[in-house]
Amino acid sequence: MTTPTARAPQSNPARDYVLGTQSDEAVRLGLQHRLWSAATHELWERARIQPGESVLDLGCGPGHAAMDLAQIVGPTGRVIALDESATFLKQLHDHAVSRKFHHIERVLGDVQDLTSVLPGEDEQIDAAYIRWVLCFVPRPEDVVKELHKVLKVGGRVAVQDYFNYERCLTLAPKREAFTKVIQAVAASWRSRGGDTDIMGKLPGMFLRHGFRIEHLGVVQRIARPGSQLWHWPNSFWQTFVPRLVETGFITAEEMAAFNKAWEDAGKDPASFIQLPPVFEMVAVKE
Repeated sequence: MTTPTARAPQSNPARDYVLGTQSDEAVRLGLQHRLWSAATHELWERARIQPGESVLDLGCGPGHAAMDLAQIVGPTGRVIALDESATFLKQLHDHAVSRKFHHIERVLGDVQDLTSVLPGEDEQIDAAYIRWVLCFVPRPEDVVKELHKVLKVGGRVAVQDYFNYERCLTLAPKREAFTKVIQAVAASWRSRGGDTDIMGKLPGMFLRHGFRIEHLGVVQRIARPGSQLWHWPNSFWQTFVPRLVETGFITAEEMAAFNKAWEDAGKDPASFIQLPPVFEMVAVKE
């Protein structure tokens, strides 16, 4: 019996995942995947991901999307799950073994250096999926350039990421303490080379590197207190806002004011949160 495989890293990833790889972040990512799974599957349908294909999941994390993709491509296909966290890849391995998914290959490495971490894969991959990854990496155009090398002609890339993040993510009614922390979240990503408005630049990057844009869209959602979706931002605040204090982007007093604003909103039936719009794109290699 075979087991899900792993490749030795070709280089040592230099950066830690900005949101951490602790157990509570893994739980948050699972909730996030479930709440966004309908939009994700619709995008995969637009990208025409089929049984028997080879699909690259970039920045796979604990592998929630990779597991779904493995069901779609089936045992005649394969999923290459790439991440910079050995902790997350171990979690994916355990899930894949429990489900007897033997066609998931785990790769430890940097998404910005695909041809090094995926030797022998030039023009071998049918499709790639990238969700909330390019907003974090310092060199997103390198990812696009490298994707063109590993995809077959006609290969598709499905992307979900942010644009207009800090201006759209807001409570209604607006609260200054909440807005200040959202601005600090964006500033913390930028300090590590990330870009919360990355989707505004991606169509141009893909066009420059031999792709055509087949689809552009946006999913805009709101959440009210007591709804399932309310727990998505709530889980993010719990894991990430304390890190903003630790890293000096906000003070403990500002975190306390933020927590109070969020708690008050959760008790107000007239309140809602406008979530960051998730922009989506399908690009095709020409």
